[in-house]
Amino acid sequence: MKVLVTGGAGFIGSHIMEALITNNYEVVAIDNLSTGHRENLHPDAEFEMVDIMDAVGLHRIFAKERPDYVIHHAAQISVTQSTKDPFGDARTNILGTLNVLECCREFKVKRVVYATSAAIYGSPSYLPVDEEHPICAHSHYGISKHTVQHYLEVYEAMYGLEYTSLCYANVYGPRQDATGEGGVIGIFIDRLLDGVQPFIYGDGEQTRDFVYVKDVARANLLALESTGSHFVNISSNQSISINSLYHLAKLRLKPTRVIGVVNK
Repeated sequence: MKVLVTGGAGFIGSHIMEALITNNYEVVAIDNLSTGHRENLHPDAEFEMVDIMDAVGLHRIFAKERPDYVIHHAAQISVTQSTKDPFGDARTNILGTLNVLECCREFKVKRVVYATSAAIYGSPSYLPVDEEHPICAHSHYGISKHTVQHYLEVYEAMYGLEYTSLCYANVYGPRQDATGEGGVIGIFIDRLLDGVQPFIYGDGEQTRDFVYVKDVARANLLALESTGSHFVNISSNQSISINSLYHLAKLRLKPTRVIGVVNK
C-alpha cells in the first residue's frame, strides 16, 4: 500500500514516515521545505518538493504516484502568523487542503488522515477536553484548522472519501523546532543545555497536555487501518504545569546563568 504524506519533511510528518516504512508501507513525502528539513526525510521514502497551493504540481504527483492513502500534515502552523496574515493562513490551511482533497477525489484515494489542533477548542470550558467539547476557536489558525472538518464531511457524503481527523494536543519530541510556538519542552532543554535558566511567563501554574511524537505517529498508523470516518483527540489525557515541567527538565540539566526569556 502506498501512502502520500504531505508535510513529510516536518517534525511530526517525518516521524509518521518512519513508522509507515517500519510497517512496510510504500511512502511518498511532499513538502515545500518552508519549515521542514531535507535531513528529516527517510532515505527509503520518495520525495517531491511541492507546495499544496500548487494545484497543477500536486495533481502531477498524484497522477504519477497514485497513492492508496493520504496523511495530510502540510499546514501553516503558527498562531501568531495566522493573526498577522489571516489570508495567508486561510489560503494554505483551507484552499491548500482543498487542492489535496480534490486530488484524493479524482484519484480514488481510500482514506485521508487529517491533522487538526486542539486550538479549535479555544479556552477549555471543562477538563479533560473530549470530542464532545464545544468548538470555540480563539485564533485564525484554530478557525482554519476546524473549517477543513466541514469539507471532510462533505467529501465523505458526496464522494465516499473516508477520513480520520486527529486533533493533537501539544506534541513534543526529537526534531521539534525549539524556536517555534508550542515547543516549550524544546525551549527548556535548549536553554538549560546552554546554561541559561528560562524565564517562565506568569505564575507557571498554567497547565498543558503533552503527547510524545512517536505516539502521534502510532495514532496515524491506527487511523489508516480503521474503517468509517472519525474525529479523535490525540493526547496523554494528563495535565502538567509549566513549573512542574521545568523542574522535570532541570533534574538532569542544570543552568548556570539567568537571562530574560519568555516562553509561550
